[in-house]
Amino acid sequence: MYFEEYKVGDKFRSSGVTFTESGIIDFAIKYDPQPFHIDVEEAAKSQYKGLIASGFQTLALAFRMYIQEGFIKQGMGSPGMDELRWLKPVRPGDTLHIESEVLGTKASSSRNDRGYVDIFCSWVNQRDEVVMTVRLTQIIRRRPPK
Repeated sequence: MYFEEYKVGDKFRSSGVTFTESGIIDFAIKYDPQPFHIDVEEAAKSQYKGLIASGFQTLALAFRMYIQEGFIKQGMGSPGMDELRWLKPVRPGDTLHIESEVLGTKASSSRNDRGYVDIFCSWVNQRDEVVMTVRLTQIIRRRPPK
């Protein structure tokens, strides 16, 4: 999708991805080695009462889904994210999908090859519970002139 194809109110829903115990532990050992992410026994004693995925893993997998499913096919990076919230723990066996809505679009005033798309994203589990939300801005390539 080029910048011109994004319209305020457009909605996107991804397919799902299932979190596994081994995937949660592998990610956390490398990037977020807190006991409730890497040790099943310690996680059972924590306030979470069991192993949970790192919020950074949920964010990374959500972005991967955007790329894989073509929602950000002409992406040129991002100036950032706002309002990131981890609302519920993600556990082994949870299957999450993304529900997103385009909040705004703005053509770049200094570079005619791009525009900015503001998107509100929710990461939803198989019980229709929202586990993570974030508002992000993507830089999207404009359609080349003919």
